[in-house]
Amino acid sequence: MEFRRTAFLVVAVGVVCACSAGPEDGSQLSTTRTGSSGVNSTVTDGLDAPWSIAFHGATALVSERDSGRILEIGSGGTQHEVGVIDGVEAVGEGGLLGIAVRDGQLFAYYTAADDNRIERFDLTGVPGSLQLGSGTTILTGLPAATNHNGGRIAFGPDGMLYTTVGDAGNRAAAQDRAAFAGKILRMTPDGKAPADNPIPGSLVYSYGHRNPQGITWAPDGRMFASEFGQNTWDELNLIQPGGNYGWPEVEGLAGRAGFIDPVQQWKPSEASPSGMTIIDGSVYIANLRGERLRQIPLDNLTHSTEHLVGEYGRLRDVAVAPDGSLWLLTNNTDGRGDPAAGDDRIVRLPIDR
Repeated sequence: MEFRRTAFLVVAVGVVCACSAGPEDGSQLSTTRTGSSGVNSTVTDGLDAPWSIAFHGATALVSERDSGRILEIGSGGTQHEVGVIDGVEAVGEGGLLGIAVRDGQLFAYYTAADDNRIERFDLTGVPGSLQLGSGTTILTGLPAATNHNGGRIAFGPDGMLYTTVGDAGNRAAAQDRAAFAGKILRMTPDGKAPADNPIPGSLVYSYGHRNPQGITWAPDGRMFASEFGQNTWDELNLIQPGGNYGWPEVEGLAGRAGFIDPVQQWKPSEASPSGMTIIDGSVYIANLRGERLRQIPLDNLTHSTEHLVGEYGRLRDVAVAPDGSLWLLTNNTDGRGDPAAGDDRIVRLPIDR
């Protein structure tokens, strides 16, 4: 079933605003918005509060926040239940959140009864009938709450596993380098602290975050993270090892010594940035409240282009598929959206080259 058949244009056709960078008026120097032409396609629909997309070879896997299910998406949009993760406690924004795949294993970040944790599973079987093997918990004790759970996990180009952890409502802990709250963590696939982490013996890679929900890497190794602000600014940050990104002392651009400013900031009503990826020289960020896909060129981090504004509702994740297209995951059934018939869905967006 297809829904809201709308084009994805890389070249913008209308200028929305042009403004100087600064703490009062936003960080991007210019923003453009695309027009409409052509057709995007629905890969699959009928998903229930989906949260993350990951690829096992050419096979797509999706996590559902509330059901705790991992789904395999087959050709023609078929859905096969790979497994249900035991112990998932879906309360508020918590539940089964980010997933990542490496070397035939699935890594899952989820909310349990007392904490958030990361568990690793063998993927068994063949595409079309994949199953989850027994799980091994590699990290426990991540702060959990009704809100601000973070939850994105991804393997970096260095082979290490990175995860975003929200402040879970404990604002002050984001500045405490001994706490997990409000951090981006870096670990081995066994959940151990690599010897070259910025704080010896610690998983903490960066701190001073409020609720980061997206991470990705450029071909040159630069790491980017998206972050939910409170009431003033959402952020795109360029992550430095050991960097302090300011929360709760500052939100958005501040120009204060000791804190790293975002490279872009947006009003929460136009953003709520979640999952993100990089392809063909651009960062792409899925936005929830802003209901748009934002594109930022790596060679001009002060510019952004907005695609599909309002076309598919809330957008939770975006991933590069094996064929080089973008797969966009909607999130209208999470209790905050306005579901259309068939929601939630994965939409395939071709990239012009």
